Amino acid sequence: MVHFVGAGPGAPDLITLRGAALLREADVVIYAGSLVNPALLESCKAGCEIHNSAHMTLDELLSVTERAEAEGKTTVRLHTGDPSLYGAIREQTDALRERGIAFDVTPGVSSLFGAAAALNAEFTLPGVSQSLIVTRLAGRTGVPEGEALQALARHGASMALFLSSGMLERVQEELLAGGCAPETPAALVYKATWPEEQCVRCTVGTLAQAGAEAGIDKTALILVGRFLDAPYEKSRLYDPSFTTGFREGKT
Repeated sequence: MVHFVGAGPGAPDLITLRGAALLREADVVIYAGSLVNPALLESCKAGCEIHNSAHMTLDELLSVTERAEAEGKTTVRLHTGDPSLYGAIREQTDALRERGIAFDVTPGVSSLFGAAAALNAEFTLPGVSQSLIVTRLAGRTGVPEGEALQALARHGASMALFLSSGMLERVQEELLAGGCAPETPAALVYKATWPEEQCVRCTVGTLAQAGAEAGIDKTALILVGRFLDAPYEKSRLYDPSFTTGFREGKT
């Protein structure tokens, strides 16, 4: 059996209870060494076989998994954050399905939520933004037509950009070209929830400069939008005059 487990954003205690239990019981662990906090591996049992997937190809991953399966061992494939976001798990699960190897997926806390927590921010503020766009800048890996950052920026929604902190000048250019005003609030969150977490608040117009001054060019999320500092409307959820299915109000 292969368990795909979301490791969470970085802090070892932010993995889910289910994920932590699977990690403790695993005979083989293949972890995303470029992003997963190695402190999580301290909970692995003695004798657990550990592989860093940062140095492996898909064929090598599958070879380790097939061997473990043939030996009756349980494998945990430990991904950063939540496996469904930029985890490249579909190609792995399809290959396992073709080989008749059973698997399941345990979700994890995404770093985008770790970043919001670090900034004490809420992506969906009433009267400001009720949508969140999760995306990345096209680099060596492209994006589908219609999902260029410039096009998505036109929506004015809250944005979280993965895998783009090494291209801040281009990010800034695309956001401005998409209609973001230079004074639009932005933030860089480096290694959210890790001990070395760093938060840099800036604007779209100063994004590249802020990143350069802070020395941030990898392992950081870029958050963009008025949700970071705009005045907002209070939620009707707690308004005493608003009737809900659990409370009688005046309207």
